[in-house]
This record gives sequence, structure tokens and C-alpha cells, in this order.
Amino acid sequence: MLRPYVSRAVRGWRNRYHRHVLDTGPVAEKPFGKTGLRVTSLCIGCAPLGDMPETFAYSVSEQNALDTVRTAFASPIRFMDTAASYGDGESERRIGLVIREQGGLPTGYVLGTKADRDLQTGDFGGEQMRRSVERSLRLLGLDRLEVCHLHDPEHATFEEITKPGGALDSLVKLKAEGVIGALGVAGGPIDMEIRYVELGVFDAVITHNRYTLLNRTADPLLDVASKRGLAVLNAAPYGSGILAKGPDAYARYAYQDASPEIVDRARKMQQICADHDVPLAAAALQFSMRDPRVTSTIVGMSKPERISQTVELAQVKIPESIWSELDAVGYEGNVEAILDPERNRWQR
Repeated sequence: MLRPYVSRAVRGWRNRYHRHVLDTGPVAEKPFGKTGLRVTSLCIGCAPLGDMPETFAYSVSEQNALDTVRTAFASPIRFMDTAASYGDGESERRIGLVIREQGGLPTGYVLGTKADRDLQTGDFGGEQMRRSVERSLRLLGLDRLEVCHLHDPEHATFEEITKPGGALDSLVKLKAEGVIGALGVAGGPIDMEIRYVELGVFDAVITHNRYTLLNRTADPLLDVASKRGLAVLNAAPYGSGILAKGPDAYARYAYQDASPEIVDRARKMQQICADHDVPLAAAALQFSMRDPRVTSTIVGMSKPERISQTVELAQVKIPESIWSELDAVGYEGNVEAILDPERNRWQR
């Protein structure tokens, strides 16, 4: 729910700082790794559309979600990301309603989802992956998933996921059957993600909350994945909201209360941006978009107006000098240290 800060960042400064906005047209397209697909450099994240107040601290009505999807399909952003676990199918169901309403996905539009464990039993086996994919197809109203990711494998061991007949084996078979197009992995801990990328079976990888102005722990993952030719998708560039609304309005990072150190750094970054007449949200978004290793930046959106606001933030002209100033504030960046932003969120 970015409205309080984005209102200032877009509408409030639109007239006063219009000289900073570039008329660059539609969002650029990039190759999706080696798959032959092309996606826009911005991707609409649909986790909030699953109505998950326990994660985002706000609710999203069905009407709001449907209007957001309709606006997304008509926008210059031609890439959308969801998952079976978002609202335990609710995000996919809502997207599927609009897909059916419009007679299918718009031409050239890429929709990716993720195969998940059973949220009630924790089952992360091979048959569960097939059930998850089949439910996604049914909810979305599609006969094929153009992009599908193994989602949150941190909820099982690497050995469980990769054993014969296990979750990964099942997804690889679904790809061979043509049910899945590109196969990706989307998770949290960076050392775990690198281990999966190095298997050599994935076309894409998603990291979230770990490559932002405040946390750079995903940096080695971006190196490994881009060198291997994978599509690299960077989600949650705002750290779930603190870099969009501002630390005083939303002192949360990675879906939980932010530490005093993170809040302090965010305030300093906000002041640097204000000194340059640049919205903090624009700097946070473009930090991800300007990295050549990042194929697309996934931004969670919960209202139709967020889409045009995000495109505008992506087009704000930012002076080159700001990046070194922001870096000087400091950030969590040592993947070997206990710096994972979700270290206290999940307990196994």
C-alpha cells in the first residue's frame, strides 16, 4: 500500500520536479535468459492481490485486485508474477477471473507463477508439485505455464527437494511434457539459491528483499546466475515498503518490523534523496533497474494507480552522484554473516 509516500513521490512532486522526468516511452524489454522469451524490465508482483494482511499489514479487496489486473494488462508493463501460495490460491484466482473476462492473456504478455508446498501439511514432494501446477492452471484458466518457479525451497532440505521423484524432479518432468515453459527457482537464503542455480537445470532465479539500497546480500547470487545466463528477477526493491512510503510512515523491512539500524539508514537515504529533489522510491526502484545483471524488477502492486506511478518512478532522472552518497550510508552486504532479512521470520 504505497499511496502515502508515492502520492508525494509522484503527484506531489510531479509539477515541482517535472524537469527530472524523462519521456522514454514504454518500459524496455529484455531477453529472459536463454529461453527465447522477452519480458519488460518491470514486472507486476501479485502477492498483495492474494489479500495477505498477515504479511503486508493491509488487505486488498477483490474489486481492487481485479481492477489492478485489468490495468496491468493494458499497461506498458508486460510481465506479471504470482504464486500458488499467495493467499493460498487467491492471487491466481483473481488473475484468472480477468484472464477469462478478456478471453485470454493479452498478446505478448508473460505471466509467471510458482509451485508451492501444501500450506496446510507442509508436503513438498513431487506429487505435491504436480498438484500445485495443476491447481495453478485451473485457477488461472490456462493450459500451460509460460514461467514456473520452484517456490521457497527453504521450507525443506536440499536433499528432499532434489531426490529422485522429488519436487525438482517433478517440475523438470512437467517442463519436458510442455506443461511448463521456463523453469525457475525463487527463494530466500542466498547460499541456498546459489546451490540450486549451480545445478544447471533452471532458466531463471528470483531473489526478494536481498538486493535493495538497504541489503545487498544477493550480490553473489546475481553474479553466479547472470554468468550462467539465467534470467535474474529482483523482487521487493522497496524492502516491502520502507523505501517507498518512507521509514517514518512504514518502519518494516521484509514483512516484519525493521531494526533501528535499518530505520536510521533509511532516514539518511531519504534525506540524501530529498537534497537532490529525487523521491526515495525512485532511487530504490532504479537501484535495481540500473543493474545490468537484473533482467526484471518485481514490484508488488495493490491498486491500479500503482502501475502508472511505478512507470513514472522508473523514469525519474537521477544524478549519478547520488549512488555513491547512498552507498556511503551503509547496507547489509556480507552473505556469510547472519544478515538474512528473514532470519527471525521463519522457524524450522
